[in-house]
Amino acid sequence: MAGHGDLQEMLRMLTARKASMMAAMGYIRALQSKNLKSIEQIAEAPLSTVEEAISDAKLAKSFHTACKSHGKKGNKRAAEEPASAAGGKKPKLEMHKRDLDYNAMSPEELEGSLMLPLCEDEELIKETALVTNRAPLVLAFAVELLRFTMPEQPPSSRLSLAQAVVSANSRSKAISIGIEKAPVGGEPPIPTGQPKVFVLGREIPVLKRGDYTWSEKSEEKAPQTSSADASNSASTLTSTASDNVWATSKSLSSKGSTFIAHAAPMTSPSMRSGLMKILFNKYPDMEKTADHVAWAMRISFGNSSLVQEASFDDGEAGCGKFMLELLREANITNTTVVLARWYGGVMLGPDRWRLMRECLNDALSAQRRTATFSGEALWGLDAEDKKPAISTVGMAIHRPENARNYLLRSFASAGTSDGGGKKTVTALNDEKQENLGRLLGALRLLFASWAGTLGRAELDRRAWRWYVAVRPDIESGPSGWGEKGTLRLSKILDLRRKEAPASG
Repeated sequence: MAGHGDLQEMLRMLTARKASMMAAMGYIRALQSKNLKSIEQIAEAPLSTVEEAISDAKLAKSFHTACKSHGKKGNKRAAEEPASAAGGKKPKLEMHKRDLDYNAMSPEELEGSLMLPLCEDEELIKETALVTNRAPLVLAFAVELLRFTMPEQPPSSRLSLAQAVVSANSRSKAISIGIEKAPVGGEPPIPTGQPKVFVLGREIPVLKRGDYTWSEKSEEKAPQTSSADASNSASTLTSTASDNVWATSKSLSSKGSTFIAHAAPMTSPSMRSGLMKILFNKYPDMEKTADHVAWAMRISFGNSSLVQEASFDDGEAGCGKFMLELLREANITNTTVVLARWYGGVMLGPDRWRLMRECLNDALSAQRRTATFSGEALWGLDAEDKKPAISTVGMAIHRPENARNYLLRSFASAGTSDGGGKKTVTALNDEKQENLGRLLGALRLLFASWAGTLGRAELDRRAWRWYVAVRPDIESGPSGWGEKGTLRLSKILDLRRKEAPASG
């Protein structure tokens, strides 16, 4: 598989040739299927092989030529410049012009498409002054903070969670200064059982991303935070396993019959009896009064392709097998589902299958919303967006590509006007990207200096105070809303932990 650098560059070359991001991803997967996983391999392959993967012959030829030229340019640069030359030009990172289709992308493709610039050269950072408003600075703080407080989260999740913080902060600020009216009855509460995390002191509702896995090979490991007070980690959820082991659907009724479904995580068939006991203890009337309590389960075993399945109708003909098929269709494993029916005395005919399907899907959606958190990748939920988002079981999320775009365009150099001077728009955008890299580098150096001393919860609390200490000065009240100010990155470096002098 291509490294993130090659992958990003291949995406850039394809999109520069008018291919959409989704089409570019498809072409890269097709090339990988032919074992062409790097720019070098593509450059050395026959054009006919590239054309087999990229159906557009003109695009295939242009891309193939670009890969060959890329290798020559790389060799020339290597001969002319030391590989570690400070201040060398970084590859340009492109903004996303449309929403990404997460279902159509592998984890490596998604994370590779969301790369951010990074510069940890202290001398360059110290001399840098930026012009920005406060919201993108909060976003940058949160993205880098999460690398230390929630290191198990992939970059796409960090961007989503960080944007959730910015959204919540901006909304409360707008209300406090009178730009927006407070909702009647106050902010709607986060639903009971909804998993939540704390980021920069704010409680953020989150959604599990199912079986999403990613490789950390392309990222340096974040220094380990102190183990002090691990139970108060910033990533600890405020819900408990006992409250959320079973997720329950809404009840559906027709002609006197009522259906209710339940879903729970299960990693071993031996857990089923214990889970059923918990369910019946929680809903004692179901065990006593339901006419049928059917169930199904699917269990997977690590990287093995083996999946163990079982089901039971309990007199509801075909129900267990039907639920099992629904789990297969959704590729859901390590889950058990239960469907209870109270019979109303009237046969429902084919409508019975519709009711069972709706109940089961609702229970599985509820499980995704309320299951406890144990290191899974997360999305930050967007309570303001009522439109369903791709791959999130009908729930709107803060999209990481939008957060990344916001960062890439938000940090101009002090004394630079976006529209004035002799610089082109492209040059100004490149400068903003370089400034972002220096800002993220400054924040990484700051958090790394404290990570070995502070617990994650304390690091999260202090991060907000550090943000307040360095944020641009603007007018208070509505007149300062969205106003830009100057940020000197040396102020961030000054907040680093000072090493204690060695005793003589």
